[in-house]
Amino acid sequence: MNKLRIAGVMVAAALAAPLAMAADLGPVAIGPADFASVLAPSPRQKLAHVARFRLDRRPVTNGQFLEFVLHHPEWARGSVPEIFADDQYLSHWASPDSLGRAADPDQPVTRVSWYAARAYCEARGARLPTWYEWELAAAADERSIDARRDPVWRARILNWYSQPTAPSLPRVGRNPPNVYGVQDLHGLIWEWVEDFNALMVSGDSRDQGDPNKLAFCGAGALSAEDRENYPILMRIAYLSALEARSTTRALGFRCAEDIP
Repeated sequence: MNKLRIAGVMVAAALAAPLAMAADLGPVAIGPADFASVLAPSPRQKLAHVARFRLDRRPVTNGQFLEFVLHHPEWARGSVPEIFADDQYLSHWASPDSLGRAADPDQPVTRVSWYAARAYCEARGARLPTWYEWELAAAADERSIDARRDPVWRARILNWYSQPTAPSLPRVGRNPPNVYGVQDLHGLIWEWVEDFNALMVSGDSRDQGDPNKLAFCGAGALSAEDRENYPILMRIAYLSALEARSTTRALGFRCAEDIP
């Protein structure tokens, strides 16, 4: 049985339990698949190999997640055990099975837990991207596969991070696609990744050479060349502060899949 290390404690992967709920009916068609292929490795990627993969071009929307909930009512608001989602889960929807005025079908779905996001991707026959995969795709801008050293590009991302979340989120697909054809990795919402709870970072620089800590991708990034890349550090800080049951009004997700 798989295990995940959280705050240095090995915890049995009962994390897979909610996936069984969605897997009972098998994969279902939840809107048309619209993946972009991410094939090129980052030239500065030295700590891990990322195999080619596909990533949703845009974040999952309220409309798509509603389809999932209708197929899998065990993931409707009020039906999910509190261990798998906090009390704000899908709280902006009008009811457990309808969106209402506060949730446009083309807005990114937010207030979803990691468990729910993972179950959605599983029901689609896909998965959540890993942190390295997400960061690899997010390093690209409209012209380059790796824009992380571009101060203008970094400043644009940091400007978004400095703004409070808007009362009403924009619709997906309004930001220009990067070179892979992926949109909204920056400037719209924060996003879950599969290994979010492995992004453990120590405040003691003496720990950065610890091989156990280097097993965590967040620590690996800090031990490498991204110490001045504040957008990455902010994403690590944000994600590592979450619990798997957490939901916020600015946190959504997208799915990924392997390329054979």
